[in-house]
Amino acid sequence: MKQKRNSLYIFSITLVAAIGGLLFGYDTAVISGTEKSIEAYLIEPLGLGSLAHGATISSALIGCIIGGIVSGYFASNFGRKYSLIVAAVLFLLSALGSAYPEFLFFTKGEPSLPLLLMFNLYRIIGGIGVGLASAIVPMYIGEIAPADIRGRLVSFNQFMIIFGMLVVYFVNWGIANGQSLEWINNIGWRYMFASEIVPAFLFCVFLLFVPETPRYLAIKNQDDKALNILTKINGSLEAEAILSEIKQTVKVSINSEKLFAYGKLVIVVGIMLSVFQQFVGINVALYYAPRIFESMGAAKDASMLQTIVMGLVNVIFTIVAILTVDKWGRKPLLTIGSIGMAIGMFGVAGMAFLNIIGISTLIFIIIYTAAFMLSWGPICWVLISEIFPNRIRGQAVAIAVAAQWAANYLISSTYPMMMEYSSGLTYGFYGLMSVFSALFVWKFVPETKGKTLEQMENEWKQTKVDHHEVV
Repeated sequence: MKQKRNSLYIFSITLVAAIGGLLFGYDTAVISGTEKSIEAYLIEPLGLGSLAHGATISSALIGCIIGGIVSGYFASNFGRKYSLIVAAVLFLLSALGSAYPEFLFFTKGEPSLPLLLMFNLYRIIGGIGVGLASAIVPMYIGEIAPADIRGRLVSFNQFMIIFGMLVVYFVNWGIANGQSLEWINNIGWRYMFASEIVPAFLFCVFLLFVPETPRYLAIKNQDDKALNILTKINGSLEAEAILSEIKQTVKVSINSEKLFAYGKLVIVVGIMLSVFQQFVGINVALYYAPRIFESMGAAKDASMLQTIVMGLVNVIFTIVAILTVDKWGRKPLLTIGSIGMAIGMFGVAGMAFLNIIGISTLIFIIIYTAAFMLSWGPICWVLISEIFPNRIRGQAVAIAVAAQWAANYLISSTYPMMMEYSSGLTYGFYGLMSVFSALFVWKFVPETKGKTLEQMENEWKQTKVDHHEVV
């Protein structure tokens, strides 16, 4: 009897992998609730200033860049599944260590510079987990998913990132609610970090029950295992044809493992997708949202409420992207998103130049955020998971993701300085980047909707041949 596609199995393993996305969001957002307590507990008693505070709050980003860089080595040498297990263990260690950095070497309640450095080390360890997960989760889902629903399944990872951020905001609020400031600054922040132990532990356990990806198994010449998984996912009718297609792409000379074996354009496209995703200014909108609203004249409570409104917008429009990415395609969504982001950011810039503060500014920020979550938020990860050929996917994704975290750090760290110079010009710059991102998509990004990963690989081979013929 011919076996059919197992939708429940596909969704189950996608859900397990996407817990890595939830932890990505959780780990990067947990700091928002602990930031002032860390300042009170570790920074101020040591007489350190805003530089040390800023470096401590953003130290996880250093780990993210490291994790992105090493993800290719891990994915190519240990497989996608075991690399995710490494990420899960790092999340677990970071949650435990950040919650109780005094463990073994220090006395609780006695701040010191070595203790501050140890805390930063635990945050960097968590950042490495985020960097690994941000690269390998989309890669894993992309290599498992059938071509016709791949966009939807990889986009689900973005939903889980946003959901993880939303969950930790409520967890932090629940821990702090009704407690004294003294308790929060001494104890409460520890519970906030420790709360990550639960999803990190579950991620670690559930990963033991998911398979390695058939693409990786085929590269390692484990064809029987690859066929078995492809049969479970796609049904026996399609499994052998897909395996044959995969084997055609991996039965090539060792030179094909060189990064530029398929031309430089595919690598450049992957890097620029990552860079544009950050240069349009989304993390400024997410990280500094309450501050942006306060600077526009909103009271503190109102600014927090507006941040929650943005959180709901993020979730709703990410769901819209999940439902449309495999129907409309990647390029149309990215282009629509770029135009929407440009309108939003130029609108905010115009309000800033005219010194108009009010509901109109909030509307433009919501237009901008909605446009991003509909497009560049999830679709960038979808494309990064599917445009690279099988043989170079591990190292190529690593380069693209490392570029993304570096761009994230650059944009986030320059925002306060740019705002001091001119808020109008700052938002205008992000609007201009949105316009350039649309032009880049139109000119260079291929449509991948409905194509197998192997069909995409053949397109890059043809592009390289055509390029040489022109040259």
